[in-house]
Amino acid sequence: MLELEQISKKYKDKLALDQVTLSLENGIYGLLGPNGAGKSTLMNIITGNLKPTAGQVKWDGKEIRSLGADFRSIIGYAPQQQGLYDTFTGRRFLSYMATLKGISKKEMAEEIKRVLSFVNMEEAADRMIGTYSGGMKQRILIAQAILGDPKLIVLDEPTAGLDPKERVRIRERIREFSGDKIILVSPHVVSDIEPIAKEIILIKSGNIMDRDTVEHLCQKYGEAKDLEEVYMEIFGGEEDHASTDIL
Repeated sequence: MLELEQISKKYKDKLALDQVTLSLENGIYGLLGPNGAGKSTLMNIITGNLKPTAGQVKWDGKEIRSLGADFRSIIGYAPQQQGLYDTFTGRRFLSYMATLKGISKKEMAEEIKRVLSFVNMEEAADRMIGTYSGGMKQRILIAQAILGDPKLIVLDEPTAGLDPKERVRIRERIREFSGDKIILVSPHVVSDIEPIAKEIILIKSGNIMDRDTVEHLCQKYGEAKDLEEVYMEIFGGEEDHASTDIL
């Protein structure tokens, strides 16, 4: 179980998160909100890449910073920014990330083969990342996030730059292996998360506005037909972070 207790984050005079409290069990969760809502800040705090100003993040009852390497071994993170090593091949990059995650050399080759298959990148694995398209770089980021079969996976716009066919493929693969994991996704496209999410978390101005199933959210917000309409009802007047394009 992942628990966030009264998480706040302040950047100088700006309060990015305001006493956010969440408890997540196994399943897929969509995190939706406009630009500046606090999504990326929240995800970076969950992954341990950013320290909160106040509050605690706990994994199975233990504060994540006290877990150290044990926490890093159970988490996978694909950030929105594509900060990759252009002179590495895809395979070398995955080997490097596998080493950081503590995956043994004995297991590494098979594990890299598994994640390359997951993102449909086997044929491009030995090309330099600098030759990849934006969508291919995105897929390698997803691949490194799932190395080691982590129990907590955080994906920030994982399908950005992918063509519709790959978006659907990645979405369905995430659904397939989500049974014993907590997966938090901030989607680039609202419809990418709608069919697979256990619950949707709506965030605005650093506060959790609502959290519920897609079905219940649609019932709450004016009998909306789908999640896109819920999103537009709540955030339509603000600059979008999550596109409302339909696949």
